[in-house]
Amino acid sequence: MKPGTQLFFIALLPPDEVQQAANEIKHHFAEVYHSRAAFKSPPHITLQPPFEWATDNLTVLSEHLSEFAQNHAPIPLVLDGFAAFKPRVIFINVLKTPELLALQKNLSDYLESSLNIVHLPSKNRPFSPHLTVAYKDLTKANFYKAWPEFAERSLHFEFTVPQITLLIHQEKKWQIKQEFSLVISH
Repeated sequence: MKPGTQLFFIALLPPDEVQQAANEIKHHFAEVYHSRAAFKSPPHITLQPPFEWATDNLTVLSEHLSEFAQNHAPIPLVLDGFAAFKPRVIFINVLKTPELLALQKNLSDYLESSLNIVHLPSKNRPFSPHLTVAYKDLTKANFYKAWPEFAERSLHFEFTVPQITLLIHQEKKWQIKQEFSLVISH
């Protein structure tokens, strides 16, 4: 990382009851499958993957995110069951609703055109919204033990997220830096 910069990412954070349910699943993975990496961030759906930003230029980033949010409506989300990026990641499945896909594309385009924030791997693959419960330190062996337990497990939440959230990497974990209300009504 360049001096004077920090890592940030932008996400949708579900309401408390959904975060609590996701954290209980993360605890299960920590206890049973020795996978704790998912605890390094609050339960979230990534809209813009991590990027470096100058800490003395945070006002510019905040102003742009505020402006973006003011032109978008709160996002209805549906979480339904579990899915995986085999053989290392298990996540709560987030349905690809038109509203979510549009928000992510609009944000990505906006960040690129206004702030030159680009995540090249994301530009070359379709957006795959998910809420991770185990990854990185989930061994392949433990993935194959855990996946049958979660593949058919039911879980369903429907809710609306009223803001986008900027997270900052501090003290080896991701923390909420600022929230930006989505204000346009449908």
